[in-house]
Amino acid sequence: MNYSNNLYIAVRAAIDAGKAIMDIYTDPASDFEIERKADNSPLTKADKAAHKLIMNVLSVTPYPILSEEGKDIPYAERSSWETFWLVDPLDGTKEFIKKNGEFTVNIALIQKGVPVLGVIYVPVRKELYFSADSLGAYKLVADCDHQPSMDEIMQNASRLPVSMAHQGIVVVASRSHQSLETTDFIENLRKQGQPVTLISSGSSLKICLVAEGSADIYPRFAPTMEWDTAAGHAIARGAGCDVFHIDGRTPLKYNKEDLHNPWFIVKPLSSIC
Repeated sequence: MNYSNNLYIAVRAAIDAGKAIMDIYTDPASDFEIERKADNSPLTKADKAAHKLIMNVLSVTPYPILSEEGKDIPYAERSSWETFWLVDPLDGTKEFIKKNGEFTVNIALIQKGVPVLGVIYVPVRKELYFSADSLGAYKLVADCDHQPSMDEIMQNASRLPVSMAHQGIVVVASRSHQSLETTDFIENLRKQGQPVTLISSGSSLKICLVAEGSADIYPRFAPTMEWDTAAGHAIARGAGCDVFHIDGRTPLKYNKEDLHNPWFIVKPLSSIC
């Protein structure tokens, strides 16, 4: 499959959704209209606006779309999907509500259970991460409001991983979903003799930090859904990393009957962690 056209469509959808989110985020008179979903996670009007916009943009492609904020699609229907979009319109809603800037727009293309294309946009920072199997993984830090072409994006983006030298092991963990198991994992790393530095971050940014090289490992021993990780997983794969089950060897798969992820670890393929 030639991913270039699909990648540009996903990039445009993510950036446009990011602008819609920021319109709400920066409006001093805005009410986020926070609701609670069945699992007690928050939902805002920014989630809804981003979902609607992304659905409209991706609808020009021939692939079905599974979005966190979309309707529940029975496994009997989606089990026949060989290629489909997997979307989290606003990942890190808790961070959005806290106004700490650590939220993202996540769009992935899944093929036979594998994330082959991924786009993550960080609206507050105007950072764009993207990857496709035929292309590799990249990061662009620029104001994309003028809708740059894919050629312009490629000319100004940096290939991942970038060189980020640091001492010891840098672990990135969830800002809002820390667990005892994660703490134990970090303590076990410390016992190996190398200094361990902990970074806390929200949303799919944690996977991006490993992909770009600013962190060495991201252990996640708490619940996540497939749309939380798919775009980051594609970017990690393009940067020489992967998202593994806790055995450290088996990559996550997508479009399972149960859309919950198992516990996982994100690390470079060459990692000794």
